[in-house]
Amino acid sequence: MTASALAVTAAGIEFQNPVLLAAGTVAYGRELARVIDLDALGGLITKAVSVERRHGARAPRVAEFEGGMINAVGLANPGVEEVKAEHLPWLATNLRRARVLVNVVGNQVEEFATVVSMLDDSPAVSGYELNVSCPNVRAGGLEFGADPKSLTDVVSRARKATRRPIFVKLSPTLQDIGRSAQTAADAGADGISVVNTLPGLLIDVDTRKPALGFGTGGVSGPGLLPVGVLATHKVAKAVRLPVIGVGGISAATDIVQYVIAGASLVAIGTAAMQQPRLPGKLVAELERWCKEKGVTSLSDLRGSLQWEN
Repeated sequence: MTASALAVTAAGIEFQNPVLLAAGTVAYGRELARVIDLDALGGLITKAVSVERRHGARAPRVAEFEGGMINAVGLANPGVEEVKAEHLPWLATNLRRARVLVNVVGNQVEEFATVVSMLDDSPAVSGYELNVSCPNVRAGGLEFGADPKSLTDVVSRARKATRRPIFVKLSPTLQDIGRSAQTAADAGADGISVVNTLPGLLIDVDTRKPALGFGTGGVSGPGLLPVGVLATHKVAKAVRLPVIGVGGISAATDIVQYVIAGASLVAIGTAAMQQPRLPGKLVAELERWCKEKGVTSLSDLRGSLQWEN
């Protein structure tokens, strides 16, 4: 089996394999470059980028538990100007094969398009991932993705700001994630990412206080796998767009599950933070699995779930 058997074209972007690093787990690439070969992966999704610098939530920001991890980082980032001046040039110089998607956040509808337009002339950028799970401050804190009008406005404005592909990242708590994906598609999205973390609370029983400084946080890790796989299946049935499956991946067969459910790409988060070299190992394991099973192209498995009622 050749490496090209893992190659994927999604939203017009050519990826050498379907394995990406999820947003927030690799910062802007430089931090992990001495630990892993980023160019051996399909690509990476950067840490969030907002118009202004965000200092994020108070410490502690991360806590582990038996089923995974909970975090409340607060989308901390240096702001779009510093990312453009300091981080994207490094990515453009040091990555040759891995593709870069920039994760974009905002407090208001127009801020997503502002970030996109400011970064769009960077040669490092292959596309964008809009994190519409963050709250719209003008709508009383309601998630952009939970309000069809706000979601449409965010995506359509970003669409006008770039000709590069746009993926929209949706929350697993949405009432009808397939319908939200269709709303994003109608507004001009080129792909969908599912899922973001689940909201949760972890308590320190000695202090009887939340384990995180912010209080609540986003739950990730192995327990999120079936949530992400189901969301991928629902979204793949609802829209004819490439899907990035995210949540709970720690083995090659987890990746295969996502592909069978309908994903074109996958993104690894918590497991990569715990074992930085794991994503590269999973690429090799995925190649071996395909060879053992006689799968000549992983894409042939996409959306092949056999569902009996």
